Amino acid sequence: MRLRALLDTDALGLKLLGGEDELDRTVRGVMTTDLRDPSRYLSGGELVLTGLAWRRDAADSEPFVRILAQAGVAAVAAGTAELGHVPDDLVVACARHRLPLFEVHESVAFATVTEQVVRQVSGERAGDLAAVVDRHRRMMTSGPAGGGPEVVLDLLGSDLDLRAWVLSPTGRPIAGPKAAGPSAGEPTLPAEVRARLAAEHLATARTGRRGPHRVTVGQTTYSLFPVRPGRRAPQGPPVGQSARDARDVRDARETVLSEWLLAVEADAADWTGERLDLLHGVTQLIAVEQERRDAARTVRRRLAQEVLELVQTGAAPTEIGARLRVAAPVLLPGLGTAPHWQVVVARVDRAGEADGGPVAQALLEEILADPASAGPEQSDRIAVAHTGDEAVALVPLPAVAGEREGSGAGILADALLESVREPLTAGLEDDGRVTLGVSAAVHSAEGLRGALEEARHARRVAAARPGRVCAAGHQELASHVLLLPFVPDDVRRAFTARLLDPLRDYDRRHRAELIPTLEAFLDCDGSWTRCASRLHLHVNTLRYRVGRIEQLTGRDLSRLEDKLDFFLALRMS
Repeated sequence: MRLRALLDTDALGLKLLGGEDELDRTVRGVMTTDLRDPSRYLSGGELVLTGLAWRRDAADSEPFVRILAQAGVAAVAAGTAELGHVPDDLVVACARHRLPLFEVHESVAFATVTEQVVRQVSGERAGDLAAVVDRHRRMMTSGPAGGGPEVVLDLLGSDLDLRAWVLSPTGRPIAGPKAAGPSAGEPTLPAEVRARLAAEHLATARTGRRGPHRVTVGQTTYSLFPVRPGRRAPQGPPVGQSARDARDVRDARETVLSEWLLAVEADAADWTGERLDLLHGVTQLIAVEQERRDAARTVRRRLAQEVLELVQTGAAPTEIGARLRVAAPVLLPGLGTAPHWQVVVARVDRAGEADGGPVAQALLEEILADPASAGPEQSDRIAVAHTGDEAVALVPLPAVAGEREGSGAGILADALLESVREPLTAGLEDDGRVTLGVSAAVHSAEGLRGALEEARHARRVAAARPGRVCAAGHQELASHVLLLPFVPDDVRRAFTARLLDPLRDYDRRHRAELIPTLEAFLDCDGSWTRCASRLHLHVNTLRYRVGRIEQLTGRDLSRLEDKLDFFLALRMS
């Protein structure tokens, strides 16, 4: 605000005693002092309120005013309660140093002046910040990033005195206010606070309710704003409020496990609409940066997708190895020797149905990032693809992670979820689950197919456990499934043909979908109700199809041995 605005505020009743030519100075804050030398507490631009208790005689005015002028204060406002008037020596000293001087009547409290100035300065700062944010948003949407989310967080701190952090859905720090001193560069929020904020955000955001959500941790209140990139405009004709609410809930369910979070150390309950709109604008700006970072993962995702397709289609190890050699420098730049590789498989389910590969893909990229490291680039050494309802991560490990194939080094399943279990559990509904499987480390293309099967089977083991967020590693496996990649091809063909060819022939002639029915029945552990629900069939129709499978193959799907044979045949086909 300008000094001139102080005179226009009738409630303050200020009287100008000198400095009429300087009334266009900008006031950036208020300080009340009766110290003879308050310079250590001044940063420039303040309106200094003083009751004149520092003045013993006329000679004290000159050094006091000189100190204020050298500190760059905007003006002085002197109260009359102490002396009954403002002494002439103070008027003369202020005129000599071209420092505007106001008289504050004894009936006006300094707190009233302070409140009026702070209110107006804060409003103008918010307007200035909104303009800066708008310019920054235009820069980021039309060209290279203008410094990332750190820039706008610095603006929030300097112009609105708000400390804020950008967190991932698991509570990993993406950006935060600048730290000074020995802790500079380190996250200023403890890990347990970040996990709590992320959990509270996910639990509330999945309901579709618009932020901010207020959370108190210890003695501190935080306001949580969701960062939602890629919000599409509604399609089709206008819809009613209930339909919009339903759509918001559906959108939140789809994005809640992948969206960033803006946590502000303040209680937004009594904020004005203008300030709330500004913070929502800040989240849109941060969302642009998140989309940009997501787009940068395209190359890594494509590499993973190519390797996964080669492995799944049974490509020659030399071809897979060539792809791995291309991927290694991208994921581990500067690595002198061939890395080891691990495979991690993830799946996200809600209401018994998978959310889809892309949802699991984004979540797995976040889970595999180092939770103790700040910044969004920690997942840059992970290539994640998706196929069907699964996400598959190809994680390179330096050769020092293990000298022998299948060693216990590298990613451990239990440690993988240790820091993210609380937020993810809160982000899932009562019937939602996240399950992961981790393979052993392999160092060649020949071992990658076995690693993929191992990770997938480990995920099935995790899915059989109670809990919303579960993982299993290769150390926990002792199963025939581990042997499948090493069964000779002619044995595979003969075994699968004997069991599955009659069903394929029947499907080809009658379009009966016996193979998909068999897969779903085994995947549902022989549950008629769950399988019928998944296939959208009446239970009697399902029983007819299973009966036809048994008739064509001479097997009995109520027997464990026959179920196992069918499971192996489908796995090897």
